Amino acid sequence: MAKALNLKYENLTGKQKAAILLLALDVETASKVFRYLEPQEMEQLAIEISSLEGIPASVVQAVIEEFFQMMKAQEYIIVGGFEYAKTLLEKSLGSQKASEIVEKVHSMTQIKGFSALKKADATQLANFLQKEHPQTIALVLSHLPLEQTAKVISQFPEDLRVEVVYRIAKLGKISPTILTELESVIDVMAETSLSQEVSATGGSRTVAAILNKVGSQEARELLQRIEEQDPDLANEIKRLMFLFEDIIYIDDRSIQRILREVDKKDLALALKGADQKIKEKIFKNMSERAAAMLQEEIQYMGPVRLREVEAAQMRIVEVIKRLEENQEIIIAGRGGEEDIVY
Repeated sequence: MAKALNLKYENLTGKQKAAILLLALDVETASKVFRYLEPQEMEQLAIEISSLEGIPASVVQAVIEEFFQMMKAQEYIIVGGFEYAKTLLEKSLGSQKASEIVEKVHSMTQIKGFSALKKADATQLANFLQKEHPQTIALVLSHLPLEQTAKVISQFPEDLRVEVVYRIAKLGKISPTILTELESVIDVMAETSLSQEVSATGGSRTVAAILNKVGSQEARELLQRIEEQDPDLANEIKRLMFLFEDIIYIDDRSIQRILREVDKKDLALALKGADQKIKEKIFKNMSERAAAMLQEEIQYMGPVRLREVEAAQMRIVEVIKRLEENQEIIIAGRGGEEDIVY
């Protein structure tokens, strides 16, 4: 565990700043950000977050202030250009700091833009971009909304997909040569907006809360990668998490309480992609008639998207977590917690 209390803002790495920004978001928002990260990025940030417990409020505030000023500078640039932005920022930050902020934003937004591309259909955009150099594709996609970027990348052939993702991960400062090439592809200034609220908590509990909000498959893969690097940390996160698959460890009385709370459509959808042991656990805690009706609904549901199944499973997990927090149910079988006597 890093000694977060000794952290100084001026010594923070890029990964640490990214981790602190995620911690400044509420869990729901942070989990949405996590869904668009590559597995390696998720692993690195999860480990970083876990090591940053007890971050000084002054450090959190400084990181968010830097981020906020960069966002504000970009808005000013869009309205009146770089000199206008610098003039406005100088009033609150002083000449030197204003110049640093504007220069940093300048390196990110020299390109004329992306608003036309933001409106494009993912398939059309993929067809358009794959004619370009992979570095150009990476630069363009790195300035588009994450959801749109993910959809576009999924349209590429596998070799190009890997190459583009790798180049996005390795992006640094934009060289003049690549910038010139990129300017020939797009023609409207980039525009981004983000917001956050201050929070200074972190550690394994925060990572567990975030992973509870992403799909089970993603959570398992990330935990596996963390376990390879730090088995103790992975076990601590697992202890604090609850995945849909953990339903088999819940006692029958608690299962019956959960079934009274969950949406029946969510239950059918969640069980559509569930292991047989989970289905049996649920069915045996229902009346024969209710179990038969649920089985019939699952059988005649037809094909469903995996993301819809995982979304339904996450909603059920949220119900379970709420009932546990309210001490209406007890979840046993999680290492490190007190023994339960029935």
